[in-house]
Amino acid sequence: MSFAGKQAIVTGAGSGIGAALCRALVGAGAHVVCTDIDGEAAERTAAALGGGARAARLDVTDAGAVQAVVNDVVDRAGRLDLMFNNAGICWGGDTELLTLDQWNAIIDINLRGVVHGVAAAYPLMLRQGHGHIVNTASMAGLAAAGQITSYVTTKHAVVGLSMALRSEAVPRGVGVLVVCPAAVETPILDKGAIGGFVGRDYFLQTQGGKPYDADRLAQDILRAVEKNKAILVKPRIARVQWLFARMAPTLLNRMSMRFIEGQRAKQVEARAKVL
Repeated sequence: MSFAGKQAIVTGAGSGIGAALCRALVGAGAHVVCTDIDGEAAERTAAALGGGARAARLDVTDAGAVQAVVNDVVDRAGRLDLMFNNAGICWGGDTELLTLDQWNAIIDINLRGVVHGVAAAYPLMLRQGHGHIVNTASMAGLAAAGQITSYVTTKHAVVGLSMALRSEAVPRGVGVLVVCPAAVETPILDKGAIGGFVGRDYFLQTQGGKPYDADRLAQDILRAVEKNKAILVKPRIARVQWLFARMAPTLLNRMSMRFIEGQRAKQVEARAKVL
């Protein structure tokens, strides 16, 4: 696939992976609508990219709003080639501390947001006879980890949705890719902490202490789209962890228990220092 002239929508484009995807797409010659619930952040992303990008405020939990953005691209360009369902949030902390409102929020954004993107773009792409849907999941969608239980729940669902949809879509000319990175250098690592959860330390300890670069991941994603891959797991150590999770899930779970106990001790220590 050449991305030159392609029409793309990216959700969660105000920062992190979404902003990196916009940069990569415009750099490859695509026309991109940078969307985010933070309209000003979306504007900053688009403004930095010049004429190849424009911005729109979008709440992915609003199915009608997602459909409207898709319809607008089609009205302007006559087609939609690429739909990146990337918007997401993460809560970190012991599961009993989560409120039902927090559960509902992460399900609405991380899962229903993807469903809304698929529901808006996929029928259109079938009518066109071409297109590509890219859903951002996580290594948390392939290997369960405690203290991010709600995030794991939604990302497992996104992986399942994507792989099932792909089995229908590819024979009909529409590609589907699910992206499953380990920790990436994005603001999501610094948000959603509950009960003293240290998100950045938690994620980075699982992959050697250094997050993956978002712009590098964006380039990986475009290459995976070009090759019509089903799933992208990055970095290399994450593929090893994925294999381990498949081969020895019970052992991985026991290791996770020990790791969580260590994390709780650190969180207690961190709270004590604050007090």
